[in-house]
Amino acid sequence: MSEMTKRILMTISGVLICGFSVGMFSFSAFGMDPFQVLAHGIWKLTPLEFGMLYMIINLLMLAAVFLADKRKIGLGTLINIFLFGYLVQFSTWLYETLIPQPSLLVKALFLIFGIIIMCIGSALYFTGNLGVSTYDAVALILSEKKVAKFQYCRIVSDLICTVVGGLLLYVKIGMGVFTMLGIGTIVTAFFMGPLIAFFNHHIAMPLRYGKVKAAEMIAVETKVGDTKKGRKIV
Repeated sequence: MSEMTKRILMTISGVLICGFSVGMFSFSAFGMDPFQVLAHGIWKLTPLEFGMLYMIINLLMLAAVFLADKRKIGLGTLINIFLFGYLVQFSTWLYETLIPQPSLLVKALFLIFGIIIMCIGSALYFTGNLGVSTYDAVALILSEKKVAKFQYCRIVSDLICTVVGGLLLYVKIGMGVFTMLGIGTIVTAFFMGPLIAFFNHHIAMPLRYGKVKAAEMIAVETKVGDTKKGRKIV
């Protein structure tokens, strides 16, 4: 299999996995990821279907990303814009149809597996390196412009999405907002980074580069990180 074919498959499968995992978040009712909270907050105030609204939001953000750094735009970006919203809508419907009255345990399991699956999908999709979603591009661009480290830019952007989206949802559905904000939202905002890095090292990089080369790249990455922290490399 050629390098480009492998990258395309990783990008497509990664985005698809993320779409079904977001549906799992929604089904669990323990909270969605921050960007979905914002998207659903805006959606509740419009007569549009979620898939269409999600595409419009991403197209507007795409214009901003293009002006800031068009290198962040690629296959992954296009799939996110034109397919992701509909995939989330379909997966949520599918889970609700298959399990119409889920128990608390079932919901908890969907939340846990949703987080794990989302991080695996994100690792595949990022390592494929064929464009990122417009939302992922925000923190990446800010970090590259030295505003702050990526993890801090991502945490701040996630918190902004959660607060703004939560307020919009409260205006429309009142206390029902807490069916969309919860432990899942908090875990996603603060812990997705480390989990994505773990799956990147143990799944995505070996898939793309092979186990030996991936191990070498991770070793170099670790040494560079230690050097920047002022640690002595022996």
